[in-house]
Amino acid sequence: MKKILTLILILVSGFGLKLKADEGMWVLPLIEKLNIGKMTELGLKLSAEDIYSLNKASLKDAVVRFGGGCTGEIVSSEGLLLTNHHCGYGQIQAHSTVEHDYLKDGYWAMTRDQELPNPGLSVTFLIKIEDVTDQVLANVKPGMSEQERNSVISQARAAIEKKASEGTGYRADVASFYGGNYFYLIVSERYNDVRFVGAPPSSIGKFGFDTDNWEWPRHTGDFSVFRVYTGPDGKPAPYSKDNIPLRPKHWLPVSIKDLKEGDYAMILGYPGRTQRYATSYEVDELLKITHPNRIKIRGMRQEILMADMQADQKVNIQYASKYSGSSNYWKYSIGQKAGLERLNVKAKKQQIEDQFNTWVNADPSRKAKYGESLNMIRTAVEGRAEFANAQQYISECFFQGCEILSLNSVASALIEAMKSGDANRVRELASNLKGRIEMFYKDYNPPTDQKAMKAMLKLYRTDVPAKFHPDFYTAIVDKKFKGDIDKYVDDLFAKSVFASEARLSAFLDKPNLKTLENDPVSLAAASINKTSSDVSKDLSQFDENLTTGRRLWIAALKEMIPGKTLYPDANSTMRLTYGTIKEYDPKDAVTYKYYTTLQGVVEKYKPGDYEFDLPQRLIDLNNRREFGRYGSPEGYMPVCFLTTNDITGGNSGSPVINSNGELIGLAFDGNWEAMSGDIAYEPELQRTIAVDIRYVLWIMDVYAGAGHLVNEMTVVR
Repeated sequence: MKKILTLILILVSGFGLKLKADEGMWVLPLIEKLNIGKMTELGLKLSAEDIYSLNKASLKDAVVRFGGGCTGEIVSSEGLLLTNHHCGYGQIQAHSTVEHDYLKDGYWAMTRDQELPNPGLSVTFLIKIEDVTDQVLANVKPGMSEQERNSVISQARAAIEKKASEGTGYRADVASFYGGNYFYLIVSERYNDVRFVGAPPSSIGKFGFDTDNWEWPRHTGDFSVFRVYTGPDGKPAPYSKDNIPLRPKHWLPVSIKDLKEGDYAMILGYPGRTQRYATSYEVDELLKITHPNRIKIRGMRQEILMADMQADQKVNIQYASKYSGSSNYWKYSIGQKAGLERLNVKAKKQQIEDQFNTWVNADPSRKAKYGESLNMIRTAVEGRAEFANAQQYISECFFQGCEILSLNSVASALIEAMKSGDANRVRELASNLKGRIEMFYKDYNPPTDQKAMKAMLKLYRTDVPAKFHPDFYTAIVDKKFKGDIDKYVDDLFAKSVFASEARLSAFLDKPNLKTLENDPVSLAAASINKTSSDVSKDLSQFDENLTTGRRLWIAALKEMIPGKTLYPDANSTMRLTYGTIKEYDPKDAVTYKYYTTLQGVVEKYKPGDYEFDLPQRLIDLNNRREFGRYGSPEGYMPVCFLTTNDITGGNSGSPVINSNGELIGLAFDGNWEAMSGDIAYEPELQRTIAVDIRYVLWIMDVYAGAGHLVNEMTVVR
């Protein structure tokens, strides 16, 4: 703990990384030493142990990692869970059919028997966080190569994880912090029976869709409801009708008190990834390669998907979650690129680097230790540019852009089994695959994928240098189809056993090695995989310099200006961030209020529009001002609000908590003007967008008639 605290007590203020009061994603065990004083000044009425404790129930016991990439919170003594609508979107989509379209109409379980299981969905509770840096680095010696260092560290991490998890039923993971300079043991408990309880229609839960995404003012009821179940003994268990609702250590009381500017707000959650200590070279890579590629490729494919989705309800259900997952970070890339350019972040990073060079060259020992760190990062980033560009196109165009190619994993496993001559293994694989492919084809429309594949193959061939072209372009497209990609793709879908569920199912009844090896999907996928493997090898030659350079760069920041605070980048571990409810001024003569209202929702209403349509009942309730006990004393129905909390992707669904430890909202987005925030925090602009818990409860109770769910909660007036 002493070593990690030493690092944390640093601020590179003179380097353009000046820490503001609301900046930082803080590690929970350290808030008593680092943050509680400032948090108390802002209005917090809890102790540090009320937030994180190993000895009693605390706020951290009510917060979960939801699935693999969101956050959720427990709000009742019976395991009721809230998260964002967009976090539960995949589950809502999976339960939807043309006859029962829960995306379009919403869903509310009026009894426990109506709560729907979700195979593959889990929630994870944090048990404890422990600094294990000394243990992990005990056998690291000076002069080790990065490969040798990583090998020693990996062995130490594995031993620590094994010791921490053996005989406990817990999961144990040692996570890297500060570029691999420090390490924490994260002990957690996972529950795999998580049932879908309810969600509003997408016209509420995704109101505004792409247009309003990452924008303020926001009017989205971005929430969904689940319940965590356990075995009869209260321990994690797979789904069973005999399971019982979770009895949590702690659940969040829910406040329906009015919110005012300046009110204290804190967020607990699982932020995914930030790059606050990225160099100018890495910013340049984002501006020139990563973001332009994602914007162009995803934008083209999304147009194809959206056209088919709007034309056919079944296709809309099939592709709703896929489209949402793609478009979220497509628009994020648009916003971050614009923000990095507008705020001149690259130049600010260069100023930091110039000051670093002055500092490091002033002392021979510093120069010997850290002098090459920036150069290592620069040469790695610049050296890998063409390979990084090619690999991103391979990923976006082929692996994500052509769904049918993902079925190659089916082919690969069967080919290996058939070549081995193990008939029993072949039968076993074929039988198992039938269940898997049913799930794939449920959300797959071949004509849509066919259109997308034509576009993706053309784009790749046009944009990527020929030396990175998979050989199927010349060996098949050029040789057999005279370069006509449309004809090639049409032929592939006409002949491949993977082009329809019926065709593949019939093949699996009587699998044939020759047929599979010569299937056009197998041939294309094998060619693409070979190219991808070659590019990955080319990229890997820059890994050591990049990893070493980043580690030394962040370690150098420790020494440059001692005595201040340097928080770790997000890495999908639980963090706390604190701030206040606050408006902001995005541009000259414009001030945005800190809240939006239901009247604003109705004002955006566009009948029949897929982004801004509304249920008539919601409009009627607003017109009659039937807000129940959830309306503001000032006479409006609150919808969303702003805070100064420092969050990022992964925080979606995180609880926004007031000074008394009560839930006041669910974080779900950031604002357009601060899209550079993952790279450079902008205190005057950066805001968290949250859906007001009063709107959540009003939708449940008044709009949907699911007041029994609200009755489970501890509601504070």
